[in-house]
Order: sequence, then structure tokens, then C-alpha cells
Amino acid sequence: MPGYTHMQRAQPIRWSHFLLSYAFWFQQDAMRLEQFLPRVAQLPLGSGALAGNPFQVDRESLARELGFSSVAPNSLYATSDRDFVAEILFHCSMVMLHISRLAEDLIIYSTAEFGFVQLADAYSTGSSLMPQKKNPDSLELLRGKCGRVFGDMSGFMMTYKGLPSTYNKDMQEDKEPMFDAIDTLSGSLQITTAVIATLKIRSNRMRQSLTSDMLATDLAEYLVRKGVPFRQTHHISGEAVKMAESRGCQISDLSVADLKTLHKAFEKDVLAVWDFERSVDNRCSVGGTSRKTVLEQIQLLKKWLD
Repeated sequence: MPGYTHMQRAQPIRWSHFLLSYAFWFQQDAMRLEQFLPRVAQLPLGSGALAGNPFQVDRESLARELGFSSVAPNSLYATSDRDFVAEILFHCSMVMLHISRLAEDLIIYSTAEFGFVQLADAYSTGSSLMPQKKNPDSLELLRGKCGRVFGDMSGFMMTYKGLPSTYNKDMQEDKEPMFDAIDTLSGSLQITTAVIATLKIRSNRMRQSLTSDMLATDLAEYLVRKGVPFRQTHHISGEAVKMAESRGCQISDLSVADLKTLHKAFEKDVLAVWDFERSVDNRCSVGGTSRKTVLEQIQLLKKWLD
């Protein structure tokens, strides 16, 4: 399929490589949450109103019994602290951000102009006026819910930023945004999972959207392998693109003789450059889009999940 930068066709990639990019974002979200929980699980109990408890309460024992990882070390800090609320709102916002970006990509890919994917009927709706429409409502709602969770976070931060030390009644405003963000994220994750699980992939349309100008970088790399510095090959490949544009043809339609007018290093083996599968499998460094590296990425995620 085409890979895009600036919403312009850039280089060929695998669909699996695209999906894995989001899988690694969601992995980072999960890892952040795993690191966050033990750090903020500090027991505030035993801090009193602000000055501490006068009865020698064994706070360490309470922490163990209640499942906290440690005891809040300062009573003023313990009664003032709502950083954990701010952090959970940030974590929810980050996951929703990734869901929103995925939704936006799939909305674009589901349009008639792209046609790479098709949503299941259960997660799309028709138009009240135009019978031919199949709108990606589930994805649009996911994208919209992201703004709601961002609002929860920013609203709480505006309240939290102006508070003096220790407890203030304003802190009651922490519950509603936190619970709303968590509930919204929980529902959004369920919908996202269902949309992906029922998504129809139109691989033929993806392949049909590939054009040889997306292999212009491969042409430059061909010359690099012939010993020509990349600072020159980039310019030479650009000249090949211009030549094809001026003739109203694809760059792959240029003959070896045409290319030789740009540089003498071009030989008959340059014709092998115009192979999309070969181009993709050449991207074989760690993290690349080749079949080998994609399978390695899948194994990394499986190992992490296990």
C-alpha cells in the first residue's frame, strides 16, 4: 500500500506495518500506566487534616494491608496531592489521542477516494438524505471523544493550578473529570477493538494505488549501490521524475537510454527497481516494512503480551 507523508504518497509499505505502528503506540500507553501505578500508590491515610496523626498509627502496616506500595512521606503533601488525578487524566488523554489518530487514518482510508478499507455495517450509518452514503460514524465519534477527555484534563488542571497548600474544597472537582475520562476511554477502547476486528481490508485497491514515482528513492539508492554519493543521486532521481512528468509518463516508462542521459552508472539491472515487493523487502533494518522485520515486530509484541 502507499505510505504517506504530508498526506502525499511517499513510499510503499505493508498494511501490517501500518497497524503495528499503532500497536507500539498502545504498548507505550500500557507501559506508562504500569510504571505510573506503583509510583503514585502512596498511602495518605494517617496524615490527619494536614499536620499528621498523634496516635502512632502504623502507616507502613496500613499501606501493606491496603495494597499501597509506599506511605506518603509528608502529611502536608499527602493532603494536597492530586497529581495522580492529573496523571491519570494525561494517560487517558494520550490513549485517546492515539485512538483519534487511528480513527482519522481509517476515516481517510475508507473514503471512495482511497477505498483501502470498508467498515462493517454495525459501525457505520447511512445518510438521512443520500441513500448511497456509508458514514464512518463510529470512528468520527471516537475522534470526537478525544476532545472530551482532553477537556476533562485541561479543566481539572485549571482548577488545580491555583490552589494553596493542603486541602481545599475545590479538590472535589477532581472526581467528575477523572471518572468521566476513564469511562470514556473504556468505552472507546471497546469500540476501537470491534471496528478493527470487523474491518474489511481491500488489498487490491491498496496495490492499485501504488505508482512508480513512489520508487524514486529506490532509484536514488540504486545509484548509491553503484558508488554514487546520495547527495548526487537524490538530484539525479529528481531529474528522472521531471523527465517523466514532461513526457506525461510514469518514471518506470523511461528507458535505460533515457536514464543514461542523467548518469552513466545506469545499466539494464535498473529495471529491477520498479518492483514494489522488492522495494518493501529492501527496508529490512530493525523497524522497517520488510516481511522479515514486520514478523520480528509481531514477535516483540507477542513476547511483551506473554
